[in-house]
Amino acid sequence: MRPRSWGWLGLVVVIICATMLAACGPTVSIARHPTATPATPGGDFEPQPYSPAEIRDAYGVTSLLRQGITGKGQTVVLIESYGDPMLQDDLDQFSARYGLPPVTVRVLAPLGTVPFDPNNSEITGWAGETALDAEIVHAIAPDAGIVVMTSPVDELEGTSGLPQFLQLEQQAVSQHLGTIISQSWGASEATLSDSAGQAEIAQWAAFYQQATTTQGITFTTGSGDNGATDFTDMQATQLASQRTTSFPTDQPWVTVVGGTTLLTDGSGHYEETAWNGCDGGAGGGGFSQFTPIPDFQKGLPASVLGQFNGHRGVPDVAADGAPCSGWSIRAMGQWAVIGGTSAGAPLWAALVALGNQMAGHPLGFINPALYAIGISSKAAQDFRDVTQGNNSVDDKGVQVQGYNAGPGWDPVTGFGSPIADHLLPDLVAAVQGGLA
Repeated sequence: MRPRSWGWLGLVVVIICATMLAACGPTVSIARHPTATPATPGGDFEPQPYSPAEIRDAYGVTSLLRQGITGKGQTVVLIESYGDPMLQDDLDQFSARYGLPPVTVRVLAPLGTVPFDPNNSEITGWAGETALDAEIVHAIAPDAGIVVMTSPVDELEGTSGLPQFLQLEQQAVSQHLGTIISQSWGASEATLSDSAGQAEIAQWAAFYQQATTTQGITFTTGSGDNGATDFTDMQATQLASQRTTSFPTDQPWVTVVGGTTLLTDGSGHYEETAWNGCDGGAGGGGFSQFTPIPDFQKGLPASVLGQFNGHRGVPDVAADGAPCSGWSIRAMGQWAVIGGTSAGAPLWAALVALGNQMAGHPLGFINPALYAIGISSKAAQDFRDVTQGNNSVDDKGVQVQGYNAGPGWDPVTGFGSPIADHLLPDLVAAVQGGLA
């Protein structure tokens, strides 16, 4: 989810000066879907900014940490452009504020670096993304290692930046830097339909397939923050007037995380709706124009499969993405609340780190197991099914009818958000072929 001034796919910042935080964050607020508002399930549930402990409680992680399932012995690799020169200091401050153990991030730049320019919005946006990704991983899997691999090239629309990212990921796999790779970036399928775009995607698809199925790597990404559409131009200024999705979201070898608005009644109870509006953006989701439906999705009910038209549907799962219910993090020396589906990618990457520790081995390609659980009787206890909201778009003169959340899998929130203390043991069993 490439950040643009801490915006676009997967990174949206909300300024706050509240009792929770010591200082104001950056004065950036993105509002791309101002007419859309999230549905509220009922009662007194409302969105709010969340601390790491609250996110852990909401997603069933707290009890796992108490059992010693902390990601120990696992490493998550984050792929970023430019990186963040303040990352270690911000992570230290984040850890101290929230009572997390210290962690030293390993930063690698095998392709070189560029000087940090605080006046360049692309560079500062990526710095914020890097901090967000690392802090979320550390919050969910506090004993996992974190490797940040940076590219000196900005990832834009089309193929721009993708060859460099592929080199980084190939090195991460060949050098055994970690078994989970989180990707908080993306390019619209609408900008990848030419021969160069298709050739680039083919290279990635071959790499993903080998890495997941033979080398035990798990890949995560967010579904995007432009609802049921995406950009059509290299400058990412013009939304398509029809439904579209993005790469690597469209890849069956990648676990794709949709966006929700996380609601609480203030007493430790949580509910979720599909993210749409709520301080800008909407969770991406829909069907690829390029990629055929993978085998693991063919077991979905016939009533659901009627939407697919033989193509890959996304997302697979979901997590909090709305800025109004975002993460309280520290980036570039400031405290801020940040949302977007790129927050879901490192969250699920960290969950896989917990699962790897439980299993005693890398889980690798988890999508078939997720779908086996999702269509089983285990789904009700393993996922918080998100059944309200949609990802329709009404923005910048573009109106696109999106998809509705509903029971079971849907092209807005997938199977829903994790209830990790139930899901992860079942995920381990399903990967090993023993789901009861």
